[in-house]
Amino acid sequence: MLKDKTILIMGIRNKWSIAYGIAKSAYDNGAKLLFTYMGEENKEKIEKLISEFEGSKAYVLDNAAEDELVREVFTKIKEENGKVDGLVHAIAHANTEDLHNDFIYTSREGFNHANDVSAYSFVLASRMAKELDMLNENASIVTLTYHGSTKVLQGYNVMGVAKAALESSVRYLAENLGKEGIRVNAVSAGPIKTLSAKGIKDFGSVLTEVEKRAPLHRNVTTTQVGNVAAFLLSEMSSAVTGQVVYADSGYNIMGI
Repeated sequence: MLKDKTILIMGIRNKWSIAYGIAKSAYDNGAKLLFTYMGEENKEKIEKLISEFEGSKAYVLDNAAEDELVREVFTKIKEENGKVDGLVHAIAHANTEDLHNDFIYTSREGFNHANDVSAYSFVLASRMAKELDMLNENASIVTLTYHGSTKVLQGYNVMGVAKAALESSVRYLAENLGKEGIRVNAVSAGPIKTLSAKGIKDFGSVLTEVEKRAPLHRNVTTTQVGNVAAFLLSEMSSAVTGQVVYADSGYNIMGI
């Protein structure tokens, strides 16, 4: 599906992450991969992680919500690799106390931080890619969201608000970039045991509930979510834009 395509994945962390699942599916479908990651101190770990993806490169981006940093890194990526055919945004963060306390106690700093890192960074990446003429014709942009954007899930709190902003951004960006033939979509993955998920209080009970109530009666894997993202990055989804595509074993359709 992605033969001769170059895909930039922002936010790779480890082999248990959704970003890694997307990378593996994209690579298995023929894509050349580029990555951004946080922290120069993680360079050796990241290079080892992506070594199985032959020809891939990784670039440090310490703050994906800072305009000039993103411009600098994207400029370097384009200079060294040319334009890309796909951009995957796999970046989100909220302060631990804002996930463990009731949402009403979210601080101004915590609210701004979660939305800045988790939602604005997506708008910024899309804008910089456009301004730097970094995207090939018919390029696809994909981000990651979660069901907590539309339903109240205990412990998700301010991240749910940030994901709601992210999903709305997907729709507005799809309209803006559609004029240039660029598609913008989100994958709403079911709960997965990632490093980020460990910050959610009582996360194990969420996995149990999904397995019990989802129509397919199972949780999803990073591979399954990666395959959905690869589809959205490919020309097989050329008629799809502005959508939130659920990859959650159908859990989102269930009522009481």
